[in-house]
Amino acid sequence: MRNRLDMPVQHQRLMPADRRMAPPPRARPAPPQPRSRRAPALLWAYLPLLLALALRLASEETADISYLVLAVYALTGRAQAIRALAMLWLLSMLNPELAPTASAAGIGRYAVLLGAGASAMLRSRLLRAPARPFTMATMLLGVFIAIHALLFSAIPDVSILKAVSWTLAMASLISHWCGLSPAQRQGIAGELFLLLVAVLAASLPLIASPAIGFKVNGTGFQGILNHPQVFGSAMGLLAAWATARLLGLSRPPYWLLGVAGLALLAVLMSEARTAGLAMAASMVLGILFGPRLARRPLFKMLPGLRSGRLWTMFSAVLLASIVAAPLIADRFQTYITKSNRVEVTGIVEAFNNSRGGLMASMLENIYEHPWFGIGFGIGSEPEIMVIERDSVFGLPTSAVVEKGVTPIAVVEEMGVFGALLFGIWLLQLLRSAARGGFEPLTVSLTIVMLNFGEATLFSPGGTGLLSLILLGWAFSSGVTRTEGRRG
Repeated sequence: MRNRLDMPVQHQRLMPADRRMAPPPRARPAPPQPRSRRAPALLWAYLPLLLALALRLASEETADISYLVLAVYALTGRAQAIRALAMLWLLSMLNPELAPTASAAGIGRYAVLLGAGASAMLRSRLLRAPARPFTMATMLLGVFIAIHALLFSAIPDVSILKAVSWTLAMASLISHWCGLSPAQRQGIAGELFLLLVAVLAASLPLIASPAIGFKVNGTGFQGILNHPQVFGSAMGLLAAWATARLLGLSRPPYWLLGVAGLALLAVLMSEARTAGLAMAASMVLGILFGPRLARRPLFKMLPGLRSGRLWTMFSAVLLASIVAAPLIADRFQTYITKSNRVEVTGIVEAFNNSRGGLMASMLENIYEHPWFGIGFGIGSEPEIMVIERDSVFGLPTSAVVEKGVTPIAVVEEMGVFGALLFGIWLLQLLRSAARGGFEPLTVSLTIVMLNFGEATLFSPGGTGLLSLILLGWAFSSGVTRTEGRRG
């Protein structure tokens, strides 16, 4: 019998400690959903929007139903609420030659805004925990405006309803945008960009139909929208946005240059001088102050400046501009004089002729009511305001006010104290947009500069709704994922 000590020892193979303690392999990412599963989701995402557009274009009887479709759709999710408000802007701004009149459009707009607001309340933690600071600051600003309207407005019910509409739209948009994941946020922003591209593409064929494309004044192109100024402002935003994307990408695609060029051409055709100047000024201001606000180096914020492809495109455009300099100069003069309908020799004179009279009335009201103003959303001459009211409840559904320069209008309507609060709010928004990158900052600055010629920032039921949607996106771009989830 063999002794155990004589048996050969089977040596265990030693392994390094780091190999024995290695973590288990990472789980493989789930495979992408097949197209058959994604199709219903995409269908639900866009079919209600297409249905609302079809109803709006079909007849006067169905036009009002389109707003109800959007209001219900806005209740189904954050992304859906943003899409619904974007479609609301389009439906409200359609060329009357293309879309019949909606008799209950005013009530319909309020319904969509309420749907978006209710959707934000349902999906945020507002009822369970404090909202994120900027959402709360927006609501507090709205409360201040409403209380101010009760105390100082010349027409309190108009001011209160406008304050509620603006606060509901702006606070809801901030909550919805911040509640999305970064990938969702980027996707919805891309959809808005494509919406503006679609407006441009659908408008270009109307150049051959002056009765529709140039309906308002015969010289300014309005495309599928209801006014050259509205079309020009939208295309100015698109041109600035596309240009910012060119500068923000290390290898920008060539088609983006085509979008920027066509949008700039559309601005010139619209004769919307404010849009052209706002687009140019926003680019300059973004390059000068963007790195400081974002606390990032210029070339990290604008990687496109080191792109050979971008400089090749820029050189080609510069060469073409030099060759066509006489034609460009002639077209610019036509643009400044609005096809010789206005006799001016320069930009400053054009601004004075266009907005000087409005500014005189506003400055007079500021002199008489410097501290508390005349009331939010009230015209410089309240006694001649045209106010449309609902036949059932008597609530104001429309009270159009034309004011040229938003900063002066804010002081006129809310006084020095209200203007100071709004200025702080706007500065915080711009700082967050700068942290998000050059693209959201440029879009925000374009909106601000547009309001130096056309006061639309407080018009959620009209032209200003697009601006509010994009400002909500711009702010959320600089918000971290953890902060954003608070809604």
